[in-house]
Amino acid sequence: AVSVIADAMAKGIRGFDYEKAYAAAKHSAELDHYGLAAYKRRGYISMEDENESVSKTLEYAYDDWCIAQMAGKLAEMLEAEIRRTNIETGEKEEAIQKYIQDYYAFSSRARYFENLFDSSTGFMRPKKNGGFISPFAPNEVTFNYTEGNAWVYTFFVPQDITRLMDLMGGREKFAAKLDELFTTTEKLAGREQPDITGLIGQYAHGNEPSHHIAYLYDYAGQPWKTQKLVRKIMDEFYKPEPDGLIGNEGCGQMSAWYILSASGFYEVTPGSGIYTFGTPLFPEMKYRLENGKTFTIRAKNVSSANKYILNAKLNGAPYKKAFITHEDLMKGGVLEFAMIDQPVNTAFMEFPVSS
Repeated sequence: AVSVIADAMAKGIRGFDYEKAYAAAKHSAELDHYGLAAYKRRGYISMEDENESVSKTLEYAYDDWCIAQMAGKLAEMLEAEIRRTNIETGEKEEAIQKYIQDYYAFSSRARYFENLFDSSTGFMRPKKNGGFISPFAPNEVTFNYTEGNAWVYTFFVPQDITRLMDLMGGREKFAAKLDELFTTTEKLAGREQPDITGLIGQYAHGNEPSHHIAYLYDYAGQPWKTQKLVRKIMDEFYKPEPDGLIGNEGCGQMSAWYILSASGFYEVTPGSGIYTFGTPLFPEMKYRLENGKTFTIRAKNVSSANKYILNAKLNGAPYKKAFITHEDLMKGGVLEFAMIDQPVNTAFMEFPVSS
């Protein structure tokens, strides 16, 4: 639930006590169950500590980033309150300093994913007794991963995609690794896992840990590849039939991915307030926002062939970012895409960057 709470706070959604929610989230991260004791002690979970050691390490690291964002948000809110009321107390200043300390502590833990990255193979690899396990095959489904393998979980670093690109040798090599994920002819190996469905190469759209991956080309400056893949997934893996979803609905996530992706964007990192562009499905979609405003997405000439974005406008002005913020979306307005049947590498000049 940590990522859900952090995302709500990042978007200014009210109706719950931020401080109590933060205290509960922090408490959950300081427990010793489910491998957390080892994670806190050495910076990763080893396979002798806990099953699904790689997945848990990576997901805890993302959760820690979410907790850091919550701490930062609370510090900002207290600072704003002091400016607004012009009343500064020792208690408030002490609370601000504690939130700032927590921000840095959990931001540090959010980089624990680096401890399982094996630079010799380019994958997130399980460890045992202080070293990487051997033999190792990235296509093998084992108990070191949750309903997946190294191909999928290597890309589960939503909180710091910029650092993941660095670990892989930069943007071009990162994009090449993504290409390999989607085009490899390697078949699944290892234990039988019925949740792994909807395969494109080793990408598995039928299982939710994959859902952000098609959008990662935007971070690498190659958004046309995201556009091609997202349209392929929407066209081939969603059907208006009783068994029309390619995988388990998973608390509504299969459908949520479709609704957002059909709008032309998707939130790769809940808690960031950034929606990364994909490709719109309909000529027009409207969001009637909770603040009474309307946000409209229009896609001129969109079709199954015209899946590539030629250019974009926001409220009539040229828009060169391959993403939009939640703050801008909530202002209402019109986001317009002109669509074409060929990849375009000049549609956007600014790409999402992990903070």
